[in-house]
Amino acid sequence: MQAIILAAGMGRRLGEYTQNSTKCMVEVNGVKLIDRMLNQLLRLHLNKVIIVVGYKGDNLMSYLQEHYPAAPLEFVNNPIYDKTNNIYSLSLVKDRMEEDDTLLLESDLIFEEVMLQKIVEHPYPNLALVAKYKSWMDGTVVKLDEDNNIVNFITRQAFKYEEVDQYYKTVNIYKFSKEFSTHKYVPFLEAYCKALGNNEYYEQVLRVITFLSNSDIKALPIGDENWYEIDDVQDLNTASTLFKDTPSRLTDLSRRFGGYWRFPGIKDYCLLVNPYFPPQRMIEEMKNNFEILLRDYPSGMGINSLLAGKYFGIKSEYVTIGNGAAELIKCLMEQMQGKTGIVYPTFEEYPNRLPSASIVPFLPTKEDFSYSIDDIKHHCTAHQLSAMLLVNPDNPTGHMLPVTDILGFCSWAERQKIQVIVDESFVDFSDHWETSSLLQNQILEQHPNLIVIKSISKSYGVPGLRLGIMASSSEDLIQKSRKSVAIWNINSMAEFYMQIFNKYEYLYKDACRKFVIERKRFEAQLKTIPFLKVYPSQANYFLCKVLAPWTTSALTCKLLENANILIKDCHSKHGLENTEHIRIAIHGTEENNLLIDTLRKLQ
Repeated sequence: MQAIILAAGMGRRLGEYTQNSTKCMVEVNGVKLIDRMLNQLLRLHLNKVIIVVGYKGDNLMSYLQEHYPAAPLEFVNNPIYDKTNNIYSLSLVKDRMEEDDTLLLESDLIFEEVMLQKIVEHPYPNLALVAKYKSWMDGTVVKLDEDNNIVNFITRQAFKYEEVDQYYKTVNIYKFSKEFSTHKYVPFLEAYCKALGNNEYYEQVLRVITFLSNSDIKALPIGDENWYEIDDVQDLNTASTLFKDTPSRLTDLSRRFGGYWRFPGIKDYCLLVNPYFPPQRMIEEMKNNFEILLRDYPSGMGINSLLAGKYFGIKSEYVTIGNGAAELIKCLMEQMQGKTGIVYPTFEEYPNRLPSASIVPFLPTKEDFSYSIDDIKHHCTAHQLSAMLLVNPDNPTGHMLPVTDILGFCSWAERQKIQVIVDESFVDFSDHWETSSLLQNQILEQHPNLIVIKSISKSYGVPGLRLGIMASSSEDLIQKSRKSVAIWNINSMAEFYMQIFNKYEYLYKDACRKFVIERKRFEAQLKTIPFLKVYPSQANYFLCKVLAPWTTSALTCKLLENANILIKDCHSKHGLENTEHIRIAIHGTEENNLLIDTLRKLQ
């Protein structure tokens, strides 16, 4: 068997990375694509490896001849690489395909070595490696029958998003028998080039062959094996994460703060959302209006403040709408004067937006990180604070102060001339969620020193929309915050979501009730894991202490390596340094059971 690598392309979309060398010379985690691929192929003990070069071909050949002097390499030059597509590169070696069974690969691929072993060892002589279609994929897709015969190559024009569950993406690694190449592929390749020219793709020839007979070439689905096709800098960035060692990959994923749709295999128990909302009907309504929302500008702050007020049942003049709560946190923290008390550990966005000299930390002394309102009062008076931040329920501990205690504290703080900031992003997950919100006109009016922040993303399960609010009866504060954000700070999709929410509010209440029941069940299951100590929580996550023989580092790495499960290692949070704590997001029953089953296998 031999291999043919197509490496003539220019890789324009990689910009500076291919300014002086061809695409396969780009490095992923310090290793060139061509080095990785060649070493994988040479371990198969092939008769020869034929590389079709073009753009910067002399550089590539010189490099390979120097670094692989004993390897059975052959080079074929495509002098018109800038005027042709890969069908022409392959036509230049069509006679070689008739000499031996062939592995055909494109040079911009990175993949796990087991994929080559699978295709070589598979008994069927003509195979295409394929992967179940995912949102990040681009290029040729196919449909399979029940016997994994390729029955159709789907063109871009024929691609239908409503059928993506039936599609497989070609990995651009093929195995062709000598007989197939001689009697089928090469003759059709010659005819295709003659009829349609050289500015085509070699997969089109396979498409023609499948029309005539759907049994000539089968597909071999790769399952969960990692691979990536690198066409641009974003591909390069994603591939570098996929192919790092587990600790480095864990660090890289954690630093992304989301965007895990680029890694469809990841099971995210790190970021915090509502598993039971929005309902499918609401999603369908948003889909149905997608085009007009995409093409039209959103409303300005005035209209969207009306919507936010309607959403929460409070006066619009008390509300600033934000592009996520994070935008409003930044806006508010920049207005703070004097010293601000912060309970640690906490949501780091707040202290990150304040000068460190103005922060007065409060660290609970109890093992479960609980504290009382009297503890907070004592902290305020002991340090003569100008403001006190309470995340209620707290993040990452899940500890919650009763709403009556918060209101009493607001009255006390007003007499002390202390501003009170309450982040209630997780309050709707609490046992008494129906009576625990401070977003009420009467409460805001009675306590002008009170500022309430709430993330719609977390409670309502729509983090991609980026929505949050800040509420206060202080007109001066609200007007300043509105002026500090952009005129179009939220998009039309987010605006429309708020517009239609009230139709689905009764389902949101159902979702909150379901969640409280599931949290209780999940907590009981987590407590059966002997190496976890689970702290009480009124939020949609549990803070857990990791016990021997595990450490947080070892456990988070093992979960990612074994099951692609991502959980939050809390060692970097202020107040949890040098401790062994993790935070686990609560999902729906099925996903929670998956995590429990995975943890039990580690016992």
